[in-house]
Amino acid sequence: MSKKFTDKQIHILDVAEELIAKKGFEGTSVRDISTQANINVAMISYYFGSKEKMMSYLYRYRIQKTRESFAEFAEIIRDGKPEMQMKELVKYVISQLFKFSYFHGFVTQELRHHDAPKDDLLEFYRTFTTKIDEVTKKGIASGVFNHTPKPEDVLMLIIGASLFAIRNKEFYSHYIPGKDENYLREAEKKVLANLLVTVFSLLGYHPA
Repeated sequence: MSKKFTDKQIHILDVAEELIAKKGFEGTSVRDISTQANINVAMISYYFGSKEKMMSYLYRYRIQKTRESFAEFAEIIRDGKPEMQMKELVKYVISQLFKFSYFHGFVTQELRHHDAPKDDLLEFYRTFTTKIDEVTKKGIASGVFNHTPKPEDVLMLIIGASLFAIRNKEFYSHYIPGKDENYLREAEKKVLANLLVTVFSLLGYHPA
């Protein structure tokens, strides 16, 4: 079941996420967050216990918001052609991974010790793979796709390629000449282009 957050917690988490996205976790202090949120420093401890525990709350909050936005997104593309839906699904996950790339180092540690964020994330994975499977079957039925790769393998490809690019800037930036100042944005474009080719090849998609 999703954790319910109070309005005050949501306000603090929104402020913390904005600051951490700009300055990183280590570069963002509790005082930075409290000043920006216009609250007393002690309120961080009151609502979350510590800065580290607040990050766990923030991660769960972000997953829940992503699940909500994905549900709305899936409804918007529901009546589209299978090939359009598949392209948009791949783009959606990649965009989320790159947009919230500052979570990834923390996530590895957090999922190792706590079940709650892990359960929230697994639920999103299940929702996404169910949608991938649905779109794949729709494409097979209409003759647009010729193969049915397992949806969990498609998800693994997307996440694996995206995280590799995010975590290996020193290596991958060599293949994005002159784009160091906009690394994440340019890496996202490159990963998306490559994954669309890979996923549609696995589906045996042949444009009319």
